[in-house]
Formats: sequence, structure tokens, C-alpha cells
Amino acid sequence: MNIKNIKYQMLGLLACMSPLALTGCADWDDHYDGTGSDSASGQTLWQEMLAKPELSDFCQVLQETKVFRQHKKTSVSYADLLDGVQAFTVVAPVNGSFNRDSLLQLVQTSNGDSLVEHFFVFNHLSRRVGSLTPEPKTLHMLNEKNMPFENNEIGGVEVALANQPSKNGVMHIVKQPLPYYYNIYEALCQLPDINDAGAALSRYNKDEFDATASTYSHLFEGVPVYVDSVINEYNTMTWSIGYVEREDSNYWAVVPSNEGWKKAWAEAQQYFKYDKSVLKRDSIQHYWTTHALLSDAVYNANVQTAYSDSLFSVQYNRLKPEYHVFYKPFEAGGILNGAERMECSNGVLFKTQEWPFTPEQTYFREIKVEGEDSWLVTAEKDCSYISRHVVGDSISEGAYLEVLPLTGNADWELTYRIDGTLSGDYDICAIILPKTVVVQQNPDMLPNKFRATINYVDTLGKAQTFKCKVGKTSEFTNNPEVVDTVLLAEAFHFPACNYGQNEVKVSIKLACDISKKEQSSYTREMYLDCIYLRPRTSKSE
Repeated sequence: MNIKNIKYQMLGLLACMSPLALTGCADWDDHYDGTGSDSASGQTLWQEMLAKPELSDFCQVLQETKVFRQHKKTSVSYADLLDGVQAFTVVAPVNGSFNRDSLLQLVQTSNGDSLVEHFFVFNHLSRRVGSLTPEPKTLHMLNEKNMPFENNEIGGVEVALANQPSKNGVMHIVKQPLPYYYNIYEALCQLPDINDAGAALSRYNKDEFDATASTYSHLFEGVPVYVDSVINEYNTMTWSIGYVEREDSNYWAVVPSNEGWKKAWAEAQQYFKYDKSVLKRDSIQHYWTTHALLSDAVYNANVQTAYSDSLFSVQYNRLKPEYHVFYKPFEAGGILNGAERMECSNGVLFKTQEWPFTPEQTYFREIKVEGEDSWLVTAEKDCSYISRHVVGDSISEGAYLEVLPLTGNADWELTYRIDGTLSGDYDICAIILPKTVVVQQNPDMLPNKFRATINYVDTLGKAQTFKCKVGKTSEFTNNPEVVDTVLLAEAFHFPACNYGQNEVKVSIKLACDISKKEQSSYTREMYLDCIYLRPRTSKSE
């Protein structure tokens, strides 16, 4: 990362932000021990700074900026902290190199004070004592940024005076403010052309009290009291899409403009309509819509093998290699073709005009229920069944379910639960294997004959049934000589989404249907490979 080429981005001070990965400040004088170098004068960092007229603007900002603790403005200023026993490294910009008045105006409000604290003050203070030496190093700042120290520069800024010791740390004077470099999460939240995506993601910021890191005092009426409560901030969605808020990460991410986001959002939310019996269905719809648009948009840069050939998203699973891989990303039709590249402190952000995926590439994917997964059978009648494994390229997952009637002329029924359906259209199929997968010599080559029923719920949560029919027929047969995909329902619409729900609301029943006079023409023994739901959109029809 070449920090010399980065402009100082104080524009973020004018926007709303909830930065992540910060912890509550400590009990000011007791939580940290002073471990700075002794100065000849025995002065604190604050006293040393006050003695330098060229730092008066910086000192005034530190005096007026109050510490935030648990999202609340305290009475403690950063001047107070630097005049105490806690150890710091201070990187102090000289007068005239930044707009003091705009910062002082911002700190008059709680929100503005918080922004000045994070973007400006935290960017020039570190809890670690770091001296400038000939050997390159980095210093971990209070806002989690890692600032490089090298060639008489800090963060690419020339040092005017280095390694000024005090009794509680060390000070370096620089000729201009240190550059603030957004991480991917901050860029999403701050940049006005893409912050719709950031607003959707930041909705899932949470606070968590860390009892082990907090300082316990006593019990009051059986309730623990802490003199120093440490609060960790985290985002519940980045757990699954990639930790784009962490400074020690290395990600690539792609996000559309606000107009592109709105367009993609309007399309995606139609697939996540939950029925009215689902509690907090609007919140669940918002979560999964946001997740759907971002889940394949983040890539761990440390595990990519050839960026120009393919990108593997954070969702990639070697057991399902057909998903979450995007080939030739920079070429015409690729997800990063024409994208604007932006360097971030924890990776690279690519900005596009439109959401660069299709629903079928990401969230609206095929659903396959393996026949051998007999634990998904919710109901059965007049049959027995057993899972069998067989080697064959055309057999899904190398296994199938053998279904047998309990008696020779029993018309059996078998019902499978179907999980993860969206409120969209699917072609619904049953894949049936020929008996030659087991019997190689003179197998019975009679076809199956059966009916199919789809059980689902409407938008009110009321149970509905649909008797499958393709054309005019509701009786289905298979070709007994091949692995046959039998289309049960074409472009069937599920009015309500059942994604991420535990309750069984969608199932498919197969029912053998052979009359006495047909017994010589059909077989009641079925080799069910899988039930398959193929997504249908207006573009795929």
C-alpha cells in the first residue's frame, strides 16, 4: 500500500458513522501504567506539547475533544489523558496544516465530537510507545490503523522533529496531518456514492459487554458493579460475509452505486417475502436481502490464486465448487469489468454502477434434495426404503434411495421436506435412475408411474396444496433406460419465502399410482436420485 498517494480524507467527518472494532476507554488513570521514557524535564506529553508554540492548534483540538465511552461523551478530554500516567505515542501536526476551526466547531456536538475523535485524534495517538528508527516499522493507532514508520516519515508524512521523550511516552512532530485511509467498511458507510450499501450493513452493528476485560469493583444487591466497563462493537452480518471492518484483514470487495444498490435491492427483496405467521418478518426480509446482495461481494485476498482468472468469494466451499466462483472478473461480462478501484487500509474496494451479479449467480440458486437423505422424509405410506451408494458420473452425490412397496400391489407415498425456498418461481423435477445402476444382467426395464403434490403456504401462512401437472397430465412416468429428469411443475411460484426457517412449510409428495390392469406395464420399485428445484426468472424463461 502506497500511503504517499493517498489524499487526506477528512470528508468523513461530515457524514454519520458508527466505526467498528473499538472498545470502551479505560478507567483513565488506573487501567494503564505509564511506561514512557523519562525526559530530562520530567514533563508529561501534554506539558511538552504546550511548550511548543507550533503545536497550539493541535493542543486546542485535544483540549476540546472529549473521550467517548460506551457511546457517551464524557467530561475527560484528550489533554487530560496526555497529562496523566497512561503511556502514548503522539504524532503532532504543526499549525496551519489542518483546519482547526472546522474541527473545533464539530466537537461542539456529541456526534461531531465522536467523529473528530475517531478520524483525527485517534489517527495521531497510539497506546504503544514507538520511536522513529532507521528500520521500517508500523505503529498501531487508536483507530486500529497501522501507520508505517520509515525514511524519516510517518504514514508518508515528513517528520519535522522525532523522538521527543516525556515521562509518559514519546512525541513526533510532523509537517501535516497523517493520512486517514478508510477500511472497506468505513468506505461503504462514508462515501456518498455507495453509502446505501453501508447503511444496510451498519444496521447490524451490535455492542457486547466484555466482563473478562472489564474492571470489577463490587456487588450491589447481587449485581456486579464495574468501575471500567469494556464494550466491544461488532457486526453480526460480517461474521458470514467477511470481516471488512477489521484493520488486520486483507479483502477485495465490490459494491454498486446507490442507484445500482436500490435497483438490486428492489429485485432481491421480492424473493424474501415471508408469510404473515413469521415473527419480525420485515426484519428477517431486510437481513436476508442485505446478505443476498453482499454475500458473494467479498473475497479473501490471501487465498486467491489468480485474480485475473477467477475470484473465490468468502462463501466458497470446496465441497460445492460450482458456487461462489466468478471467472475472468476483469474481462467483458466479468464482475469487475470497468470497476473503479479504491485502495483501503484492509484491502481493495471496487465500485461499479450496477450490482455486477445475477440472482442465479448468488442467492437464487438451485435446491437439490438428495433421495438418500432419508432424514428429510416427513411422511410415508405403504413403503420401505433404503439409501444406497453407487459409483456413477450421472448420479448426484453417488447415492440414491431405493423405494419398495410393503406389499406387491401397494401404491406407496413418500414426502420430502424442502428447505430454503425463496418467494420465486422454480421448475420442480424428480430425477429417477434406471435399474441398470444395480442390476446389470436382464434388469426389469419397466417405468415408474406416479403423481406428485407440492405442499406450501400462502402469504398468510395458510397451508396450500398443488397437484402437479405438466400440460394436461397429472400422471408422470420416467424413461427406465436412462437417468431421467421428470418435470413435475414448470415455473411453480412459491408466494412466501421459507429461507432460513426451521419450520417445515414446503414439501413434495410422490405417490405411486398403478392400477391393477397396469401392473404388467409399470413397476412400483423406484430408484430416486433427487428432487431438484431449478430457479426461473424472466431472463431464464
